[in-house]
Amino acid sequence: MTYRFVDTHCHFDFPPFTDDEPASLQRAAEAGVEAIIVPAIDVASITRVQRLGERYPALYIALGLHPIVIESHRDAHLEQLDAAIAARPTRLVAIGEIGLDLYRQDPQFERQETILDAQLKLAKRYDLPVILHSRRTHDKLAMHLKRHDLSRTGVVHGFAGSLQQAQRFVEMGYKIGVGGTITYPRASKTRDVMSQLPLSALLLETDAPDMPLKDFQGQPNRPEQAARVFATLCELRNEPADEIADALLYNTRTLFDLPL
Repeated sequence: MTYRFVDTHCHFDFPPFTDDEPASLQRAAEAGVEAIIVPAIDVASITRVQRLGERYPALYIALGLHPIVIESHRDAHLEQLDAAIAARPTRLVAIGEIGLDLYRQDPQFERQETILDAQLKLAKRYDLPVILHSRRTHDKLAMHLKRHDLSRTGVVHGFAGSLQQAQRFVEMGYKIGVGGTITYPRASKTRDVMSQLPLSALLLETDAPDMPLKDFQGQPNRPEQAARVFATLCELRNEPADEIADALLYNTRTLFDLPL
């Protein structure tokens, strides 16, 4: 049986999808992935994802400035982002990918916080949910979210923190992104978290072309792999597969206001 999925996080504006969009969308559709949310990461990708949203009905977009390329962001880019959101482009469903990251040698963390706060204000002003990146920063991110108190909340994508940290986000109204990490048996902490959270808190994602699944290391990740992430999630949880699939779709539709 093929279930219906939405890949809530795929960087479809990067290779291997560039110049191969129709075939890639066909492959995804054959696996049951009927819609894909494509988040921007910087000013250049804002333009790219907008064009994708205009061309392909299966694609929805998020606009934002990612912390991993913090050195490339300028104050003027926040103004450009504001203008792009204000124009309400085709298929815009969220602000993202935004957040905090302490993985790099020189993370420029105060600058990251400034850029994040500015974008959370945009999310509040335009009444849009947020797609959040958080690496080694869950507690700090939660503090920022609590301070801004967004009405539309959002999703903490690629979550790999503790159950307690996940529950804190969920209590604040945020969803948790379930991705390919759970296909690795060694990722016992993340697998345990995804097995215990309420089903109403979960979204399906790939982070393609990043985050390849087990047995696919060294290959670009792809949106059709959402079906394999789903299969693994079903192994980890007690609910029937039908119920899990329906909940993931419902959670996605309601958070991003998708007309599925």
